[in-house]
Amino acid sequence: MNELADRSGRPRGERLEKEHRELAILHRIAAALNESVDLASSLDAALSRVAELLELRSGWVWLLEEETEEPYLAASRNLPPGLGNRPETMEGSCYCLDTFRSGGMEGAANVNVVVCSRLRGLTKGTDGLGHHASIPLRARGRPLGVMNVASQGWRRLSSDELQLLHTIGEMVGTAIERANLFRKSTEAGAAEERNRLAREIHDTLAQGLAATALHLDAAEALLESGTDPEAARALVRRALEGTRRISKMLAGPYSISEPHPWRIAR
Repeated sequence: MNELADRSGRPRGERLEKEHRELAILHRIAAALNESVDLASSLDAALSRVAELLELRSGWVWLLEEETEEPYLAASRNLPPGLGNRPETMEGSCYCLDTFRSGGMEGAANVNVVVCSRLRGLTKGTDGLGHHASIPLRARGRPLGVMNVASQGWRRLSSDELQLLHTIGEMVGTAIERANLFRKSTEAGAAEERNRLAREIHDTLAQGLAATALHLDAAEALLESGTDPEAARALVRRALEGTRRISKMLAGPYSISEPHPWRIAR
């Protein structure tokens, strides 16, 4: 009896085996992306896993700056010498980035569609590469960048393979968004801590300056009366110590919990 076939005409056993392989690939890439919330580490891990599992030679990721939307090279793996040894060739826009930013890249573009405009301009150092698959990276509908993957002698990719690349792109886009949110929350926390310390230092400086003024006023009164010159000199020394402490606070790290030398002795 012939093996049952699915709607595509492919034997069901073969189809199940293929789906199992795709799930295994996605699982390993997801595991790699979850290893770190650092953006560079996540992108390097994603490129390594994609290249390993899909038997690819090279890969690189373009991301767009959040404020200017200018592209920058965020990660790369095994760039051909003509690109890797000449950083200037990886600057600015190109055909795939222009296509992505104009909204013309809705899915994973096939290798026979995207002719690399950077490689096309090279006379040597291409390692036999000329085309690449471009996978759009988005998160919540917001464009983030493009992942390009390439290998020598690539054939036309099937719709299933393109869909797999597209799914990988969605996973990488989510990881990028997570890394950006983590960075922003860390920066916000650091800014909040800086503001808290600034308020504490402001209050402490105000107290210190007030105490110094009181010491000087008291010393001046004692000197004018001539009743206790030693006590006056002690108050002046305290005022000077307080002034030095203020200078030290403004010049470097300061601990609010340290004792205040300007406190007036009761």
